[in-house]
Amino acid sequence: MQEISYNKLWKILIDKKINKSILREELKISPNTIAKMSKNEYVKLETIVKIANYFNVQIGDIVEIIYLDESR
Repeated sequence: MQEISYNKLWKILIDKKINKSILREELKISPNTIAKMSKNEYVKLETIVKIANYFNVQIGDIVEIIYLDESR
């Protein structure tokens, strides 16, 4: 079992002094998608790639998978 985490993205936003609203407006991401990300829910890979390109980082720099089941 695993969960997804966008904590790395939120840290980037803090470091760059950008809030979620600005990110949403700049990249034309729906409020629903930002809400899903805030709850660590899955979103389209297209959205993740768009954000990674915006910050010129790799996907792994903004999202990570956290494995909950140690016996995978």
